[in-house]
Amino acid sequence: MNRVKNYRTIDLFAGVGGIRIGFEKAGFRTVFANDFEPKCKSTYDLNFTDTPLTVADIRKIKVSDLPDFDFLLGGFPCQAFSIAGYRQGFKDDRGNLFFDVARIIDERKPIGFLLENVKNLFSHDGGNTFRVISETLDKLGYDIKFEILNTMYYGNVPQNRERIYIVGFRKNTGFINNFEFPEMIQRYKSVTDLLDKPETIDQKYYYNDKPLFKKLKEYSFEPGHVYQWRRQYVRQNKSGVCPTLTANMGTGGHNVPLVRDSRGIRKLTPRECARLQGFPDSYKLPSISDSHLYKQFGNSVSIPVIERIAQNIQKVLNKKSLEIKQPRLSLSVV
Repeated sequence: MNRVKNYRTIDLFAGVGGIRIGFEKAGFRTVFANDFEPKCKSTYDLNFTDTPLTVADIRKIKVSDLPDFDFLLGGFPCQAFSIAGYRQGFKDDRGNLFFDVARIIDERKPIGFLLENVKNLFSHDGGNTFRVISETLDKLGYDIKFEILNTMYYGNVPQNRERIYIVGFRKNTGFINNFEFPEMIQRYKSVTDLLDKPETIDQKYYYNDKPLFKKLKEYSFEPGHVYQWRRQYVRQNKSGVCPTLTANMGTGGHNVPLVRDSRGIRKLTPRECARLQGFPDSYKLPSISDSHLYKQFGNSVSIPVIERIAQNIQKVLNKKSLEIKQPRLSLSVV
């Protein structure tokens, strides 16, 4: 009997449910989901009917109103720590939201948690930001392990996406000693595997008849490669994978990665961006603007990496459950 399927999670800063999908595929059950962005609810509720998204400011959520849960999941806002942002950290209100996660952990004392953020969280402010986070979790009674994992090496997804993952378990449970992050795996999927056929793509995604095309056509776009328009020039992603999808893809559409196919130069579609985060094609996209969809998927997580971490957490819980269920036999010496 797989007892882990009974473990309940709360999905904080849920976005469009990427972390939830990864954990549910590993056998966990979501009992609460929250995000501050109202537009996320259209996407989230279209795909998750049993536990819909609660749109609210986490700072105003009463812990007493939360259902019982065993694991806390949270990709807390990363813009305050991101290399692409202003790197304000705890000076930014978004950075301070970590302490609301700590508040919930402190009051409910779950078995454990998974926190996800940008790679720069580790080095921000000379390491002081991460030190504060680590010490806070330690004082709350949790042991942690953390790793910086790149999606293209740990998720079989052709996206260059480095994120820090923090897994914590209550002290004196023995869980942390048995937990390990997933090992590197071979990537066999390429960007072209995730692109739609040119004849199925709406003309609006092509630059052929748009002002920017005059600039784009000056560059050599090779099929099978992904490019970025860097305001004044085009840059090829030489690793052969897609560059990191970001939340600001929704800003004017100019930050969306570019490809060339038989019909011309175009930007990736929201569906293709979803695939590059590991979302299945069965995941439904609501009838909202592309700019919102780009932002939602750029803000999301790499589902295959999350799933592999969740599977390893499951193994730890299974092992401990068996030890509790089947205590060691003592041998008497004659």
